[in-house]
Amino acid sequence: MKLTKLALAVVTALSVGSLSAQAGTLEDTKAQGFVKCGIDGGLPGFSEIVSGGEYRGIDVDGCRAVAAAVLGDASKVKFVSLNAKERLAALQSGEIDLLVRNTTWTQTRDTTLGLNFAGVNYYDGQGFMVRKDLGVKSALELDGASICLQTGTTTELNVADYFRANGMEYKIVSYDTNDQVVQSYEAGRCDILTSDASQLYGLRTKFKDPDAHIVLPEIISKEPLGPVVRQGDDQWFNIVKWSFFAMVAAEEAGITSKNVDELKATSTNPEVRRILGVEGTMGQNLGLDADFAYNIIKQVGNYGEVFERNIGINTPLKIERGLNALWTKGGLQYSPPFR
Repeated sequence: MKLTKLALAVVTALSVGSLSAQAGTLEDTKAQGFVKCGIDGGLPGFSEIVSGGEYRGIDVDGCRAVAAAVLGDASKVKFVSLNAKERLAALQSGEIDLLVRNTTWTQTRDTTLGLNFAGVNYYDGQGFMVRKDLGVKSALELDGASICLQTGTTTELNVADYFRANGMEYKIVSYDTNDQVVQSYEAGRCDILTSDASQLYGLRTKFKDPDAHIVLPEIISKEPLGPVVRQGDDQWFNIVKWSFFAMVAAEEAGITSKNVDELKATSTNPEVRRILGVEGTMGQNLGLDADFAYNIIKQVGNYGEVFERNIGINTPLKIERGLNALWTKGGLQYSPPFR
């Protein structure tokens, strides 16, 4: 039987709706005993497997924060490594229930794919990396260059916009994974490696001679990166959102993994007491235990701790807080009130 265009559109919409409106994620997570979390798995500082098979990174800690909130144990996460083309489909299909994989929040992704972005764990922008011996000092000198990048990202679209706006020619050399991009760039198959600036700093640590490469000063886009869930389950959306905000609010309030026990026992600050579940109904509002935020802070840390140990100035990436500083220190990180 042939379907009219209108009927086909209705069937498609219903199919997408059936994927997005999967309520009950909290109950499913409790029943299975772990959080199914999609990550990159090969991006230093954000999500990578280190010695002993341990996962580490700012995105990994985002997954662990949700596990601490929901299950009381930050270690109860099943990590699923996904490339850029796989990641959104894996979330839509239910293969994972949370994606924390350096994914840019865009209008199209937020409105047409059945997804909800639950915050921004890293404010980023796209940049360019070149070999120092090329003598290039600005992205405006890249006319005619060949560019290595990862497919299935906003990166390719940003390159097209930037080069078109500046009247420059270019050639794309694209790959499915970051490792393939790095190998191609190091082998000299392209002149430039482009991605989010944070990724460039992370990928540079994989090079045989990291100091032979520089990141150019131009940032050509806005790339707000953060956790993503399916639409249709507001409770799970709220849990993921407020798990992230708990880390930011903790840094704002001076609560760390080291002093959280003392503050829980002795603090008279109303905001601190609400965050840590000593008073108020913050956990109850989410369908969680009163100490959900305490578990996150104790086991994972506040946002500043997570940032500094994974990508901060004392790590191989040497990234300054910049836009990711608290709003009280000139940055954009800001939690709505725990009230």
